[in-house]
Amino acid sequence: MNEMKRVLLFMTCCLLITVASTAKSNDDLRFNVGNYTIEVQVYTPEIIRILKYPKKNNRPEKESFSVILKPEKVAYEVKRMNDICSLKTSSVTVMIDLSTGQIIYTDKDKNTLLQEKNDGVEIIPQTYGTEQTYSLKQVFLLDISEVIYGLGQHQEGRMNQRNQHIHMQQTNMDICVPIIHSVKGYALFWDNYSPTDFIDNAQGMSFNSSSGDCIDYYFMFGENADGVIRQIRLLTGDAPMFPLWTYGYWQSKERYASQDEIVGVVKKYRDQKIPLDGIVQDWRYWGEEDSLWNSVEFLNPHFPNPQQMVDDIHRLNAHAIISVWPCFGPATNIYKEMEKKNMLLDFPSSPNGIGKVYDAYNPAARDLFWNYMNRNIFSLGMDGWWLDATEPEQAHYNSDILNMKTYLGTYRNVRNAFPLLTVGGIHEHQRTLTSDKRVFILTRSAFAGQQRYGANSWSGDIVSNWTVLRKQISGGLNFSLSGIPYWNTDIGGFYSNNYYPGGVNNPTFHELYVRWLQFATFTPMMRSHGTQTPREIYKFGKKGDWGYDVIADYINLRYRLLPYIYSTSYQVTQHAGSMMRALMMDFPRDTRVYDIDNEYLFGPSILVNPVTEPMYIGRNGDKTLLNFDEVKRQNVYLPKGNDWIDFWTGKTIKGGQEIMREVPIDIMPLYVKVGTILPMGPFVQYAEEKDWDNLEIRIYKGADGEFVLYEDENDNYNYEKGKYSTIRFWWNDNRQELQIDKRKGTFPGMLKERKFRFILVDEVNGIGINESSKYTEVKYTGKDMTIRL
Repeated sequence: MNEMKRVLLFMTCCLLITVASTAKSNDDLRFNVGNYTIEVQVYTPEIIRILKYPKKNNRPEKESFSVILKPEKVAYEVKRMNDICSLKTSSVTVMIDLSTGQIIYTDKDKNTLLQEKNDGVEIIPQTYGTEQTYSLKQVFLLDISEVIYGLGQHQEGRMNQRNQHIHMQQTNMDICVPIIHSVKGYALFWDNYSPTDFIDNAQGMSFNSSSGDCIDYYFMFGENADGVIRQIRLLTGDAPMFPLWTYGYWQSKERYASQDEIVGVVKKYRDQKIPLDGIVQDWRYWGEEDSLWNSVEFLNPHFPNPQQMVDDIHRLNAHAIISVWPCFGPATNIYKEMEKKNMLLDFPSSPNGIGKVYDAYNPAARDLFWNYMNRNIFSLGMDGWWLDATEPEQAHYNSDILNMKTYLGTYRNVRNAFPLLTVGGIHEHQRTLTSDKRVFILTRSAFAGQQRYGANSWSGDIVSNWTVLRKQISGGLNFSLSGIPYWNTDIGGFYSNNYYPGGVNNPTFHELYVRWLQFATFTPMMRSHGTQTPREIYKFGKKGDWGYDVIADYINLRYRLLPYIYSTSYQVTQHAGSMMRALMMDFPRDTRVYDIDNEYLFGPSILVNPVTEPMYIGRNGDKTLLNFDEVKRQNVYLPKGNDWIDFWTGKTIKGGQEIMREVPIDIMPLYVKVGTILPMGPFVQYAEEKDWDNLEIRIYKGADGEFVLYEDENDNYNYEKGKYSTIRFWWNDNRQELQIDKRKGTFPGMLKERKFRFILVDEVNGIGINESSKYTEVKYTGKDMTIRL
């Protein structure tokens, strides 16, 4: 309290301040405090950058890997009296105590948002081998009850990131993004790429990096969670749109051993009338010899005609992506060429331990990597990339590796940014080559800003068990709250045999897999993958078998939801939206949701409550027990501030309460906000099989609502030139009236006329996945319409 009184006494003198009382941006504010210098840079009224470095040094020449925003011209006011300098924009005030260096951030109503701790700075000289650098630490003080999120993906089953210690270094199943996202409506990005410890305890919250020239962080104020995400994307880049087909169902395994096998899987899905859009070719298409690891060429004799393979998949109206690693075996052409040009890092990074990682920090190495990928794979018509092990994976880890030199200095200095550089290189090269095919990259790691590179990260080589399934939810949500919207997980877990001997032949695995697939239906990518057991639907029986039928139903549900999902992806791109939404984003006044780790919203309207424990299948010695007669139940919390309608039954339930929902094996609890307008697509075998010329539009009455239906050419980048259309729907609950706005925009192939089938969902007409027979049909020609339902 005394500290804040002192901060608010604006006394008269300020060290090194030369700006006028009303200043324009790009006038850096510099202060010497003790033995270090502080610089304050105003990027926007909401984004403030702080640099701290030894006073004896010049400002470090640092170029951020993550930040693409340049400081704007921003009017701000500076007041200074004695030891206190106050910088005020239209959104935030930054107060600097020039005697201690402490910085405090407040909003325009003078509410404290975040403050540094007095004496919370450490800039300590360090020597690693021959390198002279600094270890860097900044301590902040959070409110006792303040809840924070983000930090990337750490699979500890936590939503709230308070009171823990995380060593932030990229690994197989940990994605390090040094961004915290507070319920108070701000974010902080610690812009450092060396191994970093995040610690929150009674002494404060701190970032402590092992190496760097200066402390460098960005404070971003967004007022609410969506505003925070907008500030993160403004600072580090927007997420481009993925093709429509990527939101369909994906089949994969470790691995398809021949081109006949992978094409055969697609054919079998088509024969069985099960929707499929993506198939993934994992490793060893380059051959079985370890020395040929990741040659970025088809050298395996079981793939004699890769062009034919890609063409066959396309003729079946499916798409393929392929595994490429950032390391190469010594017998490969790319290894030999990179070795001659000093483009390899001298540590192994492949399961066999004999390959070497390429120097992703070297732009010429990224060019060479793409040249091989383009010439040998992309030129065949391949539809996307599975960039595996982009941490990168290391067979051996020790301090000597961190001391290794890269193109941009020691590996220690740039270690955590490896995924950003390697994924960014592929995106930029493909984007430069063609605008006809949108970049799609599936990758195992990420860093701040990676959303701008058309990448969807997955949660790594997780094991198959129920505890891990539940931890995926909080892992994905915190990843999204770090500003990166696209994330997914191996359906069923990657490693299965340690927990489920016999894999797909073990009925207990069927229950886990079915529940995992239900959850994955409501993630940005629905992708089946794993080792030790195949996951294709026909491995779970045939039509009429419970496992097969539930899998088929949820794949079909995913396709019915494509208009909703694709329209949400438009909001992600155009308005910095989020697909997986932690409940605090939409219900910030309901403190009960702050630490809920097993529920979220998918898009703006659908509450998802995955089933994360076994209920129907167990073991008694060598005997498997199946008991579907007794229907089990699960707790569901419905946030207050909205009433909710059960997706399956149409029953309306008041928010702000916990209920028990029956969860037979074919039901995962789903609740829709009242006031929701939900477009449902046709039953199809692949995403573009049918036009959306007769969409079913469900109205979940009980409150006013709106929805914007987005459409474009489904691939290519013409949407960036304005070639897309939107149709806005408004529901007036009082009048039971739906207004359809005039269609905005146009694109080649756009439907000029269409029909909409409008359905009022209630307990009589609660229809779940099925099409309703009770609807009001209208013809729409792009003009304003009002319909009374």
